[in-house]
Parts: sequence; C-alpha cells; structure tokens
Amino acid sequence: MQRSIDPAEGIPTIKILPGEYYVTRQEERIETVLGSCISACVRDPVSGIGGMNHFMLPVDKNNARGIELSDANRYGNYAMENMINALLSSGAMRNRLEFKIFGGGRIMSSMTNIGWYNIGFVFDYIYTEGFKVVSQDIGDVYPRKVIYYPLSGRVRVRRLNAMHNQSLVDQESRYFQNIEHKPVEGDVELF
Repeated sequence: MQRSIDPAEGIPTIKILPGEYYVTRQEERIETVLGSCISACVRDPVSGIGGMNHFMLPVDKNNARGIELSDANRYGNYAMENMINALLSSGAMRNRLEFKIFGGGRIMSSMTNIGWYNIGFVFDYIYTEGFKVVSQDIGDVYPRKVIYYPLSGRVRVRRLNAMHNQSLVDQESRYFQNIEHKPVEGDVELF
C-alpha cells in the first residue's frame, strides 16, 4: 500500500491495489481505481472503524487448500472475510457494519463479464452474512476512482472516461493472468 499526505485535504491517503485491504480508526482516506474489480467500503458508524478492500475474482474454487494472506485477497471470499476479521479485531461490532459497494464495470470487452460475477458474489455474500448495503455504484462500462473516509463514512466516486482507460484495462489483464496461474498457499480461517 502506498501512503501519502493529500495536499488539498492535508490528511493521510492510503492507496490500495487489487488484492489489498486497509482498516483504520484514524482521520485518513483510502482510495483505489476500479475496473471490473470490486471494492467494499465497510464501517461501524458508532466506533468509526472502517476499511476498504479491492478484489478481482469472486471466489477461489480450490479453497480446500491453505492460502497465504497476501495472495488470498485477490478473491472476494477471502478479501471480505479478512477485512471483516480486521474490523472486528479493531473493535467494530458485527451487527453495526454497513457496506458501500463500488466497481464491477465491464471495461474489458475481450474477457467474460467478470464485473457482473463480482457484483453477484459481493451481494450474495453480504446478504448471506446478514449485513446491509447502504449505497452502491456498480456495473456499467466505466472504471471508477473511489475515495473513502472511514471515520465519517463519506465516499467520493469519480467515473472515469471509458474511452481513455487502456492503462487500466492493461493492468487488470496482467493482474488477471498472473493470479490465475499463481499458486495460493498458507493459512487463513474463514468463518
């Protein structure tokens, strides 16, 4: 994760990439750029503890094996569980968690519509676990820049021009090819 101070707002900014998440209770902002990936912005509004994840694929179909945390979060099932565990470990209460969901755009016409699979996964996960979605900006053909302020719950979303996103398409294509062939090892406990 890349950490900097935003010159306009003067607060720490954490930039997350696919397969990463960040949880905080400080006055910070978390940002990412999404194409077909999904980010869940999750917080406990009473404690002010919140976080954001960024994942590209819905589930690891070989989840019977162990998994290393750094590789696991490329899959939604691990990205959601790991971030929620980190929120709860930091003092958030499960029954107060609220979710804001972003991404799932169809920006790579040459691939299957992974964005819609991601959207289906994240809503199935949230409703199966009994959580609530309080806002969303999903689907369509736009990449998005998402800036999240976990302490207040505020989110800013900028839809990026669909015609000028070739670098994001190239980045997602490379990431998608790498994660499909990279073995996943280690331990993580899913609940």
